[in-house]
Amino acid sequence: MELAHYSDYAVRLVNTEEPARNKDSLTSADAVRALFGASVQMARRVTDGDVTRFRNVRGRLRTVFEAADGGDHVLAVDLLNSLLMEFPVSPQVSGHETIGEHGGPNWHIHLADHPSNASAGYAAIACFGLAFHLTAHGPDRLGICQAPPCRNAYLDTSTNRSRRYCSDRCATRANVAAYRARKRLEAEESAHSGRSAEEAQESHALSER
Repeated sequence: MELAHYSDYAVRLVNTEEPARNKDSLTSADAVRALFGASVQMARRVTDGDVTRFRNVRGRLRTVFEAADGGDHVLAVDLLNSLLMEFPVSPQVSGHETIGEHGGPNWHIHLADHPSNASAGYAAIACFGLAFHLTAHGPDRLGICQAPPCRNAYLDTSTNRSRRYCSDRCATRANVAAYRARKRLEAEESAHSGRSAEEAQESHALSER
């Protein structure tokens, strides 16, 4: 498994909450289990107590994204380092059952799963993945969606570092809103120009009397 994959855990957790819409989908143990995806073994250890713990980690991860998105990269790194110290990982070499080109195991780095509880395990891999992404691509690649009211987190993997939205849906919505705003402005300017022309004509007519 590529280490970059683990950064998706952070995005997945942060985006269970939509602050501007006052929505939160992280309300039960089942919702927590769903975050693990195919990692069934990790999900089995989830208890009701993990809901509160996951929410706490989620809030702290969001501050990392917000600091990075706001240009305060030093703060973003400090916040992430604090999480890494609290939720350390245990990397180990693994081959599973995959076979490489020489007929042997396809060795790779895997994050060992020996945490005290499900939330600690999830936090460890999420923070490590985010740290890997940040050091490989730069803190400016951590963003918050610019399409109000969405405040979802995203990882910018574009070649020109131009991503501003969490999804195509938000990008389309923002473009439509910008287009409508331009049209309203053009209509207002046109109406103002028309009124100015009429006033000028009236003034000219009065001056000739």
